[in-house]
Amino acid sequence: MDATDSAKLLPQDDSFIDQTFHTLNERHNSIYQFVMRYNDYILSVHDYGEGIPMTMIEVHTLTYIEEHPGVTVTELAKYWGKTKGALSQTASRLAEWGLITKEKKEDNAKNVCLYPTEQGVRLSRSHKLYDTLDITKTMGELRKECTPDEIDAFYKVLSVYNRVIQKDFEINKGARPVGRKPKRRE
Repeated sequence: MDATDSAKLLPQDDSFIDQTFHTLNERHNSIYQFVMRYNDYILSVHDYGEGIPMTMIEVHTLTYIEEHPGVTVTELAKYWGKTKGALSQTASRLAEWGLITKEKKEDNAKNVCLYPTEQGVRLSRSHKLYDTLDITKTMGELRKECTPDEIDAFYKVLSVYNRVIQKDFEINKGARPVGRKPKRRE
């Protein structure tokens, strides 16, 4: 549904629109705030125990490479749902830091396989420990105010919500620019 379709469905009474918006938006604001905070957390730099400050995106990419040696940037992009260009930049940083190596396939020089170095394996394992401790701590905080059933329900809703958003992206592919403002029509 685009803006034209939604305009046809809504009554022209602004007070109804405002009231409905505020009622629905009040609940969704907690989601917006969570997503913005979590995005900041993902992009913030952490030391996972090896003295190399990294973002969550970088360290999770490294861990995926450690667990799937020989993976390609194309496979990483498909797994993470990101562009090959974005994952190629991440892989290049990991290689510059000496955490992975890039090796061309013998039968196809176009395909580059990614492998963790010894230091990359150590950092990936440190990251796994870091995340295990951090998730355990977070779950402890959640259990102070939520029951195990509520936490399970949260994860179920999150999983379904993620699929709903993914489906919307697939349906509207190209209709919504990601990461940039659409050009104004004149």
